[in-house]
Amino acid sequence: MSTEEEDSSLMLEFAAQAFQAQNFQLASEIYERQVKEQKATGVAADWGLLLRRAHCLALTGKLSDACDLYRRAAVQKKVNADDLETLVSCLADHIRTREGLSDPDRPLSQLGALSCGECRGFLWEPVTLLCGHTMCKRCLEGGRGRCTECGSGSSERPLRVNVVLSNILSKWFPRLVRTGRLKQEGNALYRDGKWQEALDTYNQAISLALHDHVLYSNRAMIHFSLKSYECALQDAETACKLQPYWLKGHLRKAQSLASLGRSEEALTEFLFCLALDHGSKTAKSEAQKLLLNLLSLGNSQGDMPDILQTMSHPLRIKGNILSSQSSPSSNSNMQKLKMVQESKMSLSDVTKAFPAEPQVIFQSKCNTMKRKACSEETTWSPAPCKILKIDPTKGDDSEEDNSSDSFIDSSDLDCSLCMRLLYEPVTTPCGHTYCLKCLERCLDHNPKCPLCKEDLSEYLAMRTFCKTDLLEDLIASYFPEELKDRKTVYEEEIAELSNLNTNVPIFVCTMAYPTVPCPLHIFEPCYRLMIRRCMEIGTKQFGMCIGDSVKGFADYGCMLEIRNVEFFSDGRSVVDSIGKRRFKVLRHSQRDGYNTADIEYIEDQKVQGEEYDELLNLHNAVYDQAFNWFTTLKPALKTRILSHFGPMPAKDSDLQVNPNGPAWCWWILAVLPLESRAQLPFLAMRSLKDRINGIRRVLLFMWRSRPR
Repeated sequence: MSTEEEDSSLMLEFAAQAFQAQNFQLASEIYERQVKEQKATGVAADWGLLLRRAHCLALTGKLSDACDLYRRAAVQKKVNADDLETLVSCLADHIRTREGLSDPDRPLSQLGALSCGECRGFLWEPVTLLCGHTMCKRCLEGGRGRCTECGSGSSERPLRVNVVLSNILSKWFPRLVRTGRLKQEGNALYRDGKWQEALDTYNQAISLALHDHVLYSNRAMIHFSLKSYECALQDAETACKLQPYWLKGHLRKAQSLASLGRSEEALTEFLFCLALDHGSKTAKSEAQKLLLNLLSLGNSQGDMPDILQTMSHPLRIKGNILSSQSSPSSNSNMQKLKMVQESKMSLSDVTKAFPAEPQVIFQSKCNTMKRKACSEETTWSPAPCKILKIDPTKGDDSEEDNSSDSFIDSSDLDCSLCMRLLYEPVTTPCGHTYCLKCLERCLDHNPKCPLCKEDLSEYLAMRTFCKTDLLEDLIASYFPEELKDRKTVYEEEIAELSNLNTNVPIFVCTMAYPTVPCPLHIFEPCYRLMIRRCMEIGTKQFGMCIGDSVKGFADYGCMLEIRNVEFFSDGRSVVDSIGKRRFKVLRHSQRDGYNTADIEYIEDQKVQGEEYDELLNLHNAVYDQAFNWFTTLKPALKTRILSHFGPMPAKDSDLQVNPNGPAWCWWILAVLPLESRAQLPFLAMRSLKDRINGIRRVLLFMWRSRPR
């Protein structure tokens, strides 16, 4: 290999590395130099090298220069459709940036919260996912099966319709529900190849809902199958006007334009589809094919600068509602549509803005008082009119709307368990909705749906009871006063539960001491509820008492603080807690199946002077006695104690700094093999001297009774 060839090979390697590092400008300059050197030496054009440079130019935003290279390669038949993937992606990115399509605040649907995130149409057979978002059942079945809001996947279970939401939508929008049934019938006829019957069904559906972009899009597909491309284009354009940022509508329009031979306009639409969704394989494939055909004709029939201008400004084609807004004075259709969506145009203004399309009725936001009708003769609301059942396709003269059933009562949104307005509504995989706290309490007793008895063990194991966003929004929007009252009751309950002196939850189990760890295995339903409440209200504390055959539990106990909770798939949990303060029970009671008590806290009485000196000497002597006893235990027993209770605490510099006394006293009491009844008096003692003397007597007994 000659020196020049070695240098050329090395430069190409550098260019490849620069491309890999996304330094496309440097890679382009290297490729350009290599092309010039080849041309100077009379070597035939290396089309692979030219294409690599074209990719770099496209990625650096020099679309005009890139298109010129692609055109030269296409004319010589040195490029195929797959080689244009980079150019197509760059053109789509250019459109996305130019039109601000990545803006998260752009309007999604005129139906607002009542639209499906996938099809942007009216929710038909709404399914609530585990993440709390709601979509059409058919969109989930036929699409990617993922939530369009958060990207989470749907459950592996069969998709079940949200019963409460479905009933509400049927009551509020009876005509749209009938339209949905017609759409289903039309889809079934289309799948069976009965295209003319499907067209008749969709004509009927559209007569009921002139605003539904999904209906126009689907009818466009039927016209397309019947090879009525002009009709297909007209319906697709209407769908795009009704929902400017919906991928499927623009895809239908692009396919219709391509079938009519309007290649440049079709390419524009396919590129816009990619700008809306970069993952659309159909749009990418078709755009690459059309672009290749246009580039191949560059020398004979096509004027390359004009073609590039069309692609660089893809929204300038006459009649496209998303026309370019580069001119400040231009009154584009996009601006008109935004005015419609902001409810600033009357029906006559709308028809003037879009004279070539079928009449479409838009509805402005209806601000009415509770239980008052609103006129919709010329308006289209983004959500049902407050408190009244409103069907956006009907007017005030509808007898159905004026019937007694038109009024929506808050009972439509009652929880079937507590019979109160849903608070923090949660929808199970089987489609039933309950208050979050009501559902959790039911699952404490039985991992099955309270209504249909479907097994919810997997749902329980996930521990992700996400609230149903749509129902929360509806309740907040249309029943604010009822929600305020419901929230007040809930907050009063939480405030009552947060009081650590009155109605304190009591776990009746074993002895617990201040500063001593107390791990617990929770499996009984009443204690599941108790622990969950302690966590939710933020106190993370509850009392521990031993049982009493007469009163139910002893008169003295210790508060425990939860440090961590580990949940299991069947609802059981292991609670890591530690002792805090001692208390005396003033009143025994119960709440929701577990024990509660009114309590007062206990503290050691402090001493001074000679009494303190005497106490200090006693403390030091008994501490040494306890330490010696522990160190003489068998290694296996000592290991078990250390793993459960931890090491023996050191002496405190101030015996009375802690109201419960030195921590080692409670540690040794927990370790000593005493019955609960023998341990209880130590918990009730208010004298540290008496407690230490009691520990000394127990240690002497243990020492004397040990085998020799």
